[in-house]
Amino acid sequence: MRSGEIHRSASPETDPDATLADKSMSGSTHSKDSTKTLKPNSILQLGSIPMPPMPKFAPLSVPMPRRRQTASVLLWMVLVPLCVGLFLEMLLLSYITRTIALVYFLYVMQDKGQELGARRMDWLRSLSVWVWFADFFPVSFRKESDLDPSKNYIFGYHPHGVISIGAFTTFGTESRNIAQQLPGLNIRLLTLETNFKIPFWRDILLFLNVASADKKSINYILGGPKTKPGDSVMLVLGGAAESLEAFPNTNKIVLKGRLGFIKLALQHGATLVPTFAFGENDIWDQVPNPKGSYVRKFQTMFKDIASFSPVLFHGRGIFTYDYGIMPYRKPITVVTGIPIDCPKLDTVTEDDLKRVQKLYIAGVQSLYDKYKDELLPNRKEELIII
Repeated sequence: MRSGEIHRSASPETDPDATLADKSMSGSTHSKDSTKTLKPNSILQLGSIPMPPMPKFAPLSVPMPRRRQTASVLLWMVLVPLCVGLFLEMLLLSYITRTIALVYFLYVMQDKGQELGARRMDWLRSLSVWVWFADFFPVSFRKESDLDPSKNYIFGYHPHGVISIGAFTTFGTESRNIAQQLPGLNIRLLTLETNFKIPFWRDILLFLNVASADKKSINYILGGPKTKPGDSVMLVLGGAAESLEAFPNTNKIVLKGRLGFIKLALQHGATLVPTFAFGENDIWDQVPNPKGSYVRKFQTMFKDIASFSPVLFHGRGIFTYDYGIMPYRKPITVVTGIPIDCPKLDTVTEDDLKRVQKLYIAGVQSLYDKYKDELLPNRKEELIII
């Protein structure tokens, strides 16, 4: 019998104390040895049916700072449904709100702000709610070196995780004072074009300085008519394929087949900055999806159609530590590595791409090796680059 587990499948013929129910019905007197204490986090087996552990509830006397941290994360998680719900409510509420909603819809259809460098609003990026959000995990930031503000940069973020919380927190807000940490840089966090089709949510992203990960958007930021020194982008390079590998205490990144960002760096003479988020994969559990399983086949098929994957994740709840879709309170440390200068080339060859890719992969590996023992002490395996 394993520690912390109560086994109830023995037959009464071989074990007189097999079930408490049989004892109660026969009127037998229990001995002290036959009385079993049910631990809250034990797995109960009634016959051959395993029962889940009892939930561990959060105490009522939670300090106010932790309450508002949880509330800020909850708000962020329901923000997209709230935005969609508000738009639908406007369509149904009255003639006036319906007219406003339709005018707004036409505006969204023709607006290209996500391809034109976003619409940064520092007051929104600096709201206290983002500080509470970052403190929930907490998220922290480090840098291996200062970055010259006269250059343009492409930051590559690894690993993707479930939703890239570290990237959003560090570069999509001022919760970790990124404008002071990397002065002179205007870094746009890039995300899927699909996000800019969601009413109201798209505008929040644009105001937070989030732009589209489309090639046209990157070309505009790094080499458009309004490009200035310091204009930069943050790309989460692994994408949907890497999100399916986001399991706690592991780091498997999809990189060897990613050459597009290197080509863009060489075309614009932008400097590459490998960035690693230690702990990004630890804040949610994910339903097992080994290659060849029905779950993975469904996720891959969905990704091929919609360009993103339905990650079947789970974590803690609002009032419990065991069940729910809220992330766990696990630290995330985002570290920017040593920059890799790229010459500006009119014609980019395959050899150029391979040469720079080799330097970039070495930079990611070096960054991981330097901090893994400090920031990933519970890792199950070393970094895997595929």
